[in-house]
Amino acid sequence: MSEVSWIAVDWGTTQLRAWALSAGGQVLQHGASARGMGSLAVDQFEGALLELIDGWLPVDRITEVVACGMVGARQGWREAPYAEVPCAPQALARMISPEVSDSRISVSIIPGLCQRSPADVLRGEETQIAGLLAQWPDYHGLVCLPGTHSKWAEVRGGQVLSFQTFMTGELFALLSGQSVLRHGMQGDHPLDHAAFDAGLHAAAERPLLGALFGLRAEGLLEGLAPGAARSRLSGLLIGQELAGLPEHWQGLPVCVIGDGEAAERYRHALAVQGISARTLGAEQVTLAGLAAAHEHIRGGI
Repeated sequence: MSEVSWIAVDWGTTQLRAWALSAGGQVLQHGASARGMGSLAVDQFEGALLELIDGWLPVDRITEVVACGMVGARQGWREAPYAEVPCAPQALARMISPEVSDSRISVSIIPGLCQRSPADVLRGEETQIAGLLAQWPDYHGLVCLPGTHSKWAEVRGGQVLSFQTFMTGELFALLSGQSVLRHGMQGDHPLDHAAFDAGLHAAAERPLLGALFGLRAEGLLEGLAPGAARSRLSGLLIGQELAGLPEHWQGLPVCVIGDGEAAERYRHALAVQGISARTLGAEQVTLAGLAAAHEHIRGGI
């Protein structure tokens, strides 16, 4: 097996993921743990990282660890202050390095991005956008990053010009799990495509707050099944998100970054509106963005 050259880390609020890579960019090892930023005190980050990567580290030299995500938040290992848009997605000259006690590693954390008006912030997605640009350097359009807090960013000339966050995923979890709607949405169910499309169309025809309670009423009066109700709610919320995109973004091409059903829901919702979106896998672009940062550290750019 090739020797480990460096280690890429995506450290979110709930999960830590790491990849050991060769000098040629081959993934040699991959690991994940539930020790996300939200579960750690400041003095626990190094231990959580070593718990995952210790077996990958050569003993005779320092291995570079390049990290993105919430590890650089104010509540993280060490704060990496935001870079303000418009700017390149990764403020590589402003990466920060927390002190470590293990002499085998050197850690660099990539800053997130901020926007003053309307106020917004992101961490981790900047590295995925950088990974997209590594593949398509001349990309001009929107980047959609589905998630608990989905992000949309306008990219042009190698820069992020503006972005917007929607709490769509979190609202779905709250409404389906804690509101009165939960009584008609119990259990896990596969996506009901017809119900999802009905939610998309309803989002354009009726105010959201009224349409939401309609799901409860239909369950009581018409026997709306839990799976259909959950899918209709998803369509309603994603439809409202698309309707809330800034007008000056209309007509721009879209690239959806993500994996699995979440990305497919956005791709389909866009297709319903007549927009054919490109798609890229989240892990693919995350690693490409982290590799770009590693090349900067090595003096390659």
